[in-house]
Amino acid sequence: MEASLDSNELDHVLIIEDDDRLASLTRDYLEANGFKVTVEADGARGVERIVDLQPDLVILDLMLPGEDGLSICRRARPDYAGPILMLTARTDDMDQVLGLEMGADDYVPKPVQPRVLLARMRALMRRSEASESAGGEVRLTFNNLEIDSATREAWLEGERIDLTSAEFDLLWLLASHAGRVLTREEIFSQLRGIKYDGQDRSIDVRVSRIRPKIGDDPNQPHRIKTVRSKGYLFVKDG
Repeated sequence: MEASLDSNELDHVLIIEDDDRLASLTRDYLEANGFKVTVEADGARGVERIVDLQPDLVILDLMLPGEDGLSICRRARPDYAGPILMLTARTDDMDQVLGLEMGADDYVPKPVQPRVLLARMRALMRRSEASESAGGEVRLTFNNLEIDSATREAWLEGERIDLTSAEFDLLWLLASHAGRVLTREEIFSQLRGIKYDGQDRSIDVRVSRIRPKIGDDPNQPHRIKTVRSKGYLFVKDG
């Protein structure tokens, strides 16, 4: 069931969830808050639905029949750049880290309060708007690395870099503050709209994925440096 309002005026959310009751409740709540919603219960169709529909945001359950959420996320990523929010009934940090490594933008443990889910969704969808301006600049250049906030693309030596939405947002945030240490608290506030709890490893995982993509040595990074007990520093040229 989809909202009957004009889809051109609504953000489209795809929910991939096999729990019919949870999916229905989530769909109804999101539609009441102005979203167009499509529900898919079969994990085996997950990748196809994401790629064909190109929704504004995907809510993806971890445990699904046919194909699990981690596999769906990994296989859909090359053809889908929008935010993916993963739901998991597990509390194991490794599941959350694996989800981020597969390309998820955020994760929410079950059971989740609808208002919390909505807040996390809106935070993800605001990030692309926030990344469009950094001191009036839309394109940043650092030697052989170029980053464009208008197109949300980056290039290394003229070759386009394959970045997820969350990876681009973090790269742009760091690069637009080149030469300044950004604390994890600042990064979480800017990108996720929540306070850093001192335990969440999602930013660290994302940095580890970005580094090799921009030609940075993961073992001895020269572009994105870790500042111990503080955060990260994007190094200016020269």
